[in-house]
Amino acid sequence: MNICIYGASSAKLAPVYYEKTEELGRMMGLRGHGLVFGGGATGLMGAAARGVDAHHGYILGIAPSFFDQPGVLYEHCSEFIFTETMRERKKLLEERSEATIVAPGGIGTYEEFFEILTLKSLRRLNRPIVLYNIEGYYDIIKELLGQTADRDFMDRENLKLCEFMDDPEEILDYIENWQG
Repeated sequence: MNICIYGASSAKLAPVYYEKTEELGRMMGLRGHGLVFGGGATGLMGAAARGVDAHHGYILGIAPSFFDQPGVLYEHCSEFIFTETMRERKKLLEERSEATIVAPGGIGTYEEFFEILTLKSLRRLNRPIVLYNIEGYYDIIKELLGQTADRDFMDRENLKLCEFMDDPEEILDYIENWQG
């Protein structure tokens, strides 16, 4: 199965984030899953790719052509697709994968998560979505979604559209056994 991972591109994070994301990538490779990601060489994107690459797994990088600069993109992808825009990139990330894992990230990662969650809530796609909650990073998002439902800004059923997990093995077990 091809799994999309969204996540930070930053090279300034605490080491635990890189270690845990690379561990997830290694487990994906060991279990025969491919990686579909934004193509970045650094940050958690690069960590996931290095993990999958350690077991010679399939890696599809997708990035807008303006990112094609020295040191920006992961050089050992099995396949790379260049797009004109970030919107095209997101569409292909969705189309070329069957599951989504959201590693810690910034505003770009939040935007990708909320779009995929919205599409699932509207029944425009049906896939497992997991927030990789390293060091409790996404606890605040879980709280925000709960408050959103509590105040009737969204249906409480939407809280079941994604899972918050911090163990790579549990994440992959959940994805592999998910029944849509």
